[in-house]
Amino acid sequence: MGKALLATGLIALIILFNAWFIIPEGGRGIVVRFGKVLRDEQNIPMVYEPGLHAKWPLVSTVKVLDARIQTLDNQADRFVTKEKKDLIVDSYIKWRISDFSRYYLATGGGEVSRAELLLKRKFSDRLRSEIGRLDVKDIVTDSRGRLTTDVRDTLNKGSAGTDQDEPETVQADLSVIPEIEDSLNVNSMAALGIDVVDVRIKQINLPTEVSEAIFNRMRAERESVARSQRSQGKEEAEKLRAQADYGVTKTLSEAQRQALIIRGEGDAEAANIFASTYSQDPEFFSFLRSLSAYEKSFASGNSLLFLDNNSEFLRFMKSP
Repeated sequence: MGKALLATGLIALIILFNAWFIIPEGGRGIVVRFGKVLRDEQNIPMVYEPGLHAKWPLVSTVKVLDARIQTLDNQADRFVTKEKKDLIVDSYIKWRISDFSRYYLATGGGEVSRAELLLKRKFSDRLRSEIGRLDVKDIVTDSRGRLTTDVRDTLNKGSAGTDQDEPETVQADLSVIPEIEDSLNVNSMAALGIDVVDVRIKQINLPTEVSEAIFNRMRAERESVARSQRSQGKEEAEKLRAQADYGVTKTLSEAQRQALIIRGEGDAEAANIFASTYSQDPEFFSFLRSLSAYEKSFASGNSLLFLDNNSEFLRFMKSP
């Protein structure tokens, strides 16, 4: 009897515990009962705000959806511009759930991967279309973000049609929801209950083969400029060197000319002095010249001269 009461108590506690659920801050809840989304009196799926809520125990399950802004990073992809030039564009998307019931039903139970798959495809198609209308200059100099703004608005608003009407395949019975791509005629993300908050381009690059060709051309141009600069520098150096050599040669020539003039003037002055001295006393001048000649002739101390006794050279060595 005691065991039966204990088991009954445990079952009651489990049922009581299962009758309540908590939606955390930053989330929203969808309740599914017997495989169908719980709806209100207007047949609109019920969305539970953060807090404590009650539900039918055991037969009801709760799906918590993230209400915060989420980031979807796109893999860098190749796009073609208006001039038929290729660009590698790296981008990301900021998005959040705007209609939780629509999102839950349209994604087969709130599967984020399925929603992001379609969002990524739509974004890539839209971005490809926008880039195809612009040239590289307009894309690179898009300082106001007009390109990304147009893409975001198009994703949110789409074309006129059935965006605001719930798709025919969005039904309460989740077992009949097929793949998103085949079941939804999605003109905008509103059909998925998604709001695209922001679109950003992180980086724009040229394809590797184009970049290498441009870099090679730039390198060749720089090398050509460098060669031209070196050639001009060498030419200027030769001019300066020639001017310097000319200046040195001119200076040396002028110095030599001045030296010759001064030497000539000195020799002339010396000759005048000698002439003046000789004219005053020719005998004494002849005597001094002979003494100087003797000194130079016998300077080594071992000189040997063969002279005639009557030689004029020895006249001052004879007796007066």
